[in-house]
Amino acid sequence: MKSLRLYGKEDLRYEEADKPQLEKENDVIIKVKAVGICGSDLSRYKKLGPYVEGMVWGHEFSGEVVEVGPKVSHVKLGDRVAGAPCFTCEDLAVPEVCYYCQKAEFARCENLTVIGARHGGAYAEFIRLPEKNCVQIPDNVDYESAAMIEPSAVVVHGYYHTNITAGDTVVIVGCGNMGLLSVKFAQIFGATTIIAVDIAEDALTMAKATGATHVINSAKENALEAIDTLTGGLMADIVVEAAGSPITSAQVFAYAKKGGGVVFLGIPYADVMVERFYFEKIVRSELTVWGAWNCVSAPFPGKEWLTIMSLLKNRQLELKSMITHRLSLEQGPEIFETVSHKKPEDNFGKIMFFPEK
Repeated sequence: MKSLRLYGKEDLRYEEADKPQLEKENDVIIKVKAVGICGSDLSRYKKLGPYVEGMVWGHEFSGEVVEVGPKVSHVKLGDRVAGAPCFTCEDLAVPEVCYYCQKAEFARCENLTVIGARHGGAYAEFIRLPEKNCVQIPDNVDYESAAMIEPSAVVVHGYYHTNITAGDTVVIVGCGNMGLLSVKFAQIFGATTIIAVDIAEDALTMAKATGATHVINSAKENALEAIDTLTGGLMADIVVEAAGSPITSAQVFAYAKKGGGVVFLGIPYADVMVERFYFEKIVRSELTVWGAWNCVSAPFPGKEWLTIMSLLKNRQLELKSMITHRLSLEQGPEIFETVSHKKPEDNFGKIMFFPEK
């Protein structure tokens, strides 16, 4: 089958791979219809390299069920599904189920891994998953939107940690795909003031189109002063760090109001040095800080997935407008190289591959 395989940093190859076969009685083979690039894919491509050399990559996808194991009972041939990409203790050959899986806190599993890391991923024509990882797509939800349920679930998982309330003011730092999804879900959770912060004008334009009520270019103005002005000195109820920058990961503590909180979605991949001014905000403002990891909860894969699917089905959530590039797998190595060395004038939203293209 056609696939994208990661061999090393900036070494992504379009080549043939073995089509996955049924191995366990609850396995499902899915024909991949749409699969998106995640920000973590870009970091692994440019900075970290693969977990396993030559692994078929990718984890944000949707597709059609084409084979099922003999013990599969909840999905059938022809079903349209989104794939929850996480494997926990139940799926892995571990001698003992970890403490967190015993508590059904699957995002905290000691052995948590995702497809494309140590198991074949979705940048391919076909993928194998356990039946429980398959979330059925309603007839009125298209494959492109369904492929974006996973990153949406990451954002919702983060918001579920917080105490966000209708009428809140939310500041979102970083307007890449995770930041734009954070804007969308801040609206859904009822925030009335949504302030987006970034250093790129095109990203801020997309944030405004997505639903941000105010945008701040922190390369051109002092974000702290601008937020202070916009909120009448109160600052934000909730701050979302979605940039994954060592700089903004320290600054966000100053953007929250007293008694507010900060939720971290971004991963800096570097040391975060917090100046006294910012650190003291945690103490003096009595902030709550939430770390949010992954996209699953209990019952697996969690209410995040069911919530997003329901929002899509009822047309309360629109995701396709975030897609700026629709490509074949063959174009994968080129687009990863381009995005990793993008110019300031380049505009990349969600990039979606179509293995059949």
